[in-house]
Amino acid sequence: MAKTLVNTEFDFKGQKSVYHGKVRDVYNINDDLLVMVATDRISAFDVILPKGIPFKGQVLNQIAASFLDATADIVPNWKLATPDPMVTVGLKCEGFKVEMIIRGYLTGSAWREYAAGCREICGVKLPDGMRENERFPEPIITPTTKADAGHDENISKEEIIAQGIVSAEDYEVVEKYTRALFARGTEIAAQKGLILVDTKYEFGKRDGKVILMDEIHTPDSSRYFYAADYQKRFEAGEPQVQLSKEFVRQWLIDNNFMGKEGQQVPEMTDEYCDSVSARYIELYENIVGEKFVKAEDEDIHARIEKNVAEYLKTLNS
Repeated sequence: MAKTLVNTEFDFKGQKSVYHGKVRDVYNINDDLLVMVATDRISAFDVILPKGIPFKGQVLNQIAASFLDATADIVPNWKLATPDPMVTVGLKCEGFKVEMIIRGYLTGSAWREYAAGCREICGVKLPDGMRENERFPEPIITPTTKADAGHDENISKEEIIAQGIVSAEDYEVVEKYTRALFARGTEIAAQKGLILVDTKYEFGKRDGKVILMDEIHTPDSSRYFYAADYQKRFEAGEPQVQLSKEFVRQWLIDNNFMGKEGQQVPEMTDEYCDSVSARYIELYENIVGEKFVKAEDEDIHARIEKNVAEYLKTLNS
């Protein structure tokens, strides 16, 4: 198996603090910039799995960078540069404590809730009689709180505003951007023979302006189906071929793991990790429309350290 980067401990010039997330490690530079390292960690059901996935960080970072560039005319975003295949450097923003999830189809956790009898998600009413993977007449927005630890919780637009998590004025802007970004992502996916099923966006503010943050349209934050056989599979009641992390979740469910107390993560063999890596690379090549070039992986940590240090130096010169 190729080498993976699952932990980082950098000490960049001007570094004030570091936040280790489920997948990304975020370094605060002088309270002005962020160096975001997409590691090869993989999480599901809010649990970081015990092994890394080769080239996953590179795939995520490069897809996100491509989509941030492809949507910069719709909404200002945080990205300044990608000095390393696994790193984006961008503007530090004051993040809103919500994730904007937008769904074009009834699938994943929304389907699991619907199948259990739920007919309202995040204040959005759903009709009876829908089937798994069915398209909504219009995409629906189902926000969640952004938890520092533990599970994110579903929340309605009304609750977000009432609790003062986001002001009514900012929420309107964020909602408009969410719909516009999803429309653009859907359009780009369609050109590549894919369906953007659902995704999440994170926003913040800098100098009084709403800014798009973090990753967008990656297999960790989004689901994709192949367009060509979607209808045939839907009509036959067959599972869709997914280009997303859902296949990892499904493997865990099949092996009796859903992140609940007392459950054990199934063994992740090198062969399994390589197969997940191949799926991530497949999505990259499909959605970006370019051959994936694997970055040199002899000493990933040293490579990133050198590339980021050189980039930060250019900002000070």
